[in-house]
Amino acid sequence: MFKFKRKKCITFFLSLAMTLNFLMVPNFNKVSASPSKVKNVILLVPDGTGITHTTLARWYKGGEPLAMDEIACGLIRTYSSDAIIADSAPAATAMATGYKSHTGFISVLPDVANMPLLNPIKKGEERRPVASILEGAKLNGMATGIVATCELPHATPASFASHYPNRKAYDTLSEQMVYNDLDILFAGGHDVLIPEKRADKKDMLKILQSKGYDIVKDAEELKNTQAKKVWGLFAPMALDYEFDRSYEQPSLSDMTQKAIDILSNSKKDGFFLMVEGSKIDWASHANDPIGVISDTLAFDNAVSVALNFAKKDKDTVVIVAPDHSNGGMTIGDSTLDKTYDNQPLSTIVAPLKRAKLTGEGIGKKLNVDRSNIKEIMSAYYGIDDLTAKEEQAIKTCDINKVIDIVGPMISKRAHIGWTTKGHSGEEVGLYVYHPKGIRPTGVIQNTDVNKYMCEVLGINLQHVTDTLFLQAEKTFKENEATLSVDSSDKENLVLIVTKDDKTVKFPQNKNIAIVGDETIELPGVTVYTGTKENIEIAKWYLSDKAVNLIK
Repeated sequence: MFKFKRKKCITFFLSLAMTLNFLMVPNFNKVSASPSKVKNVILLVPDGTGITHTTLARWYKGGEPLAMDEIACGLIRTYSSDAIIADSAPAATAMATGYKSHTGFISVLPDVANMPLLNPIKKGEERRPVASILEGAKLNGMATGIVATCELPHATPASFASHYPNRKAYDTLSEQMVYNDLDILFAGGHDVLIPEKRADKKDMLKILQSKGYDIVKDAEELKNTQAKKVWGLFAPMALDYEFDRSYEQPSLSDMTQKAIDILSNSKKDGFFLMVEGSKIDWASHANDPIGVISDTLAFDNAVSVALNFAKKDKDTVVIVAPDHSNGGMTIGDSTLDKTYDNQPLSTIVAPLKRAKLTGEGIGKKLNVDRSNIKEIMSAYYGIDDLTAKEEQAIKTCDINKVIDIVGPMISKRAHIGWTTKGHSGEEVGLYVYHPKGIRPTGVIQNTDVNKYMCEVLGINLQHVTDTLFLQAEKTFKENEATLSVDSSDKENLVLIVTKDDKTVKFPQNKNIAIVGDETIELPGVTVYTGTKENIEIAKWYLSDKAVNLIK
């Protein structure tokens, strides 16, 4: 059984036994009398954050506890459906949907599930969209929101509000996010939504405005908006690291506070909010400890905001759950093999404290011919002993890769070790606050994070999947309807269903059906999980309301 533990050491159990079949979506029923039930859930995801990341951030601030420390309660296993080390897409999908999936897959089932403890995928279910906790919350009448420091269709935010087996398909993912009707979204990615940058040439900003959203572009506009439906797009793509951030961009804690203010004052029945500290992962890929510290501390400030609200509200669960670790970072490297136990704190922290910007910020300070490398590295990265080889490496690298070059330089001086520039497969920390102390403990699966959220919100996510994502071919053929796809515009596919003298059109990625001159709103988006080059009718999915239009 999957255990929940009170602070008074009383153990509670979920109403449903959790077997070792971690791939399955839990069959929770909505039971208002459940002792674990709450009105709101705030899930905070520090992307790529391992235990060493938080340890380093804690030492950087003098050893003082992080906000998340007081709610630490366990560890999370992060592997995907067919790999021991997870990509961000299936890692986020596991927490969003309760299913482990494949590298690059955004909230759709994998083709194969062959890792230990998983059941195989049923034939015909491959790449089927599966509902996210956000979609379940929305269907249950709750307000919903996403906050991130990356561009909006990046793997983690996309997994909560879109479905496609390719995380790089930004046009598809962002269009679904627009049509999934969240109450708020704060992130980067303005350029993802403008027609000049999209293959489909759609102006998604105009579509958002037509749906009644206030679109804000900087910290001041975010602070001043009084709208109940808001999209904040604060950078062309990702936001800056916290250490590099200008006052024009809001901090992650600012965005989190505003999101909570809007969602908690909604007239809807509670809220679900996902907050991601996106670039802890990116700094780890670059082996830049300054970026790690910068955004781990910024993320922890957002955790503090969420906890302050939850403790006052007394009807809110806060979960901090990294999707995976990254970099294989260590405090102490091989140069300290024989002296590691004699090192004062300053050996590690002093070189890091001298840096004022991350490696990405350093790149933005260099002039065109990069003749100011030594000055910038000294003034903003605290390195006064740059070697000729190091200077040459900075001078000749891609300007967008400066962080990858200088990160290892400061790591060497601070004796921070790295084993990889990729993800790593160890367990990551689990942190949960529940007003009654009912929370998971021990070592759990990433899919169990989803199961816990479903339990405390009273959401039957399998029912939501069966409501939103019926296979069109199978369902409509049972009704003796005929199906075809209008692929005259490859970037804007349309499923066409005809029965007798009635024809209904379902545009891909939208939550609408078109019957003659009438546009009908649907509870979820129509998803096509195939390719535009080889159209497959079997890979279209839509809601039960859509199906009922043609009966």
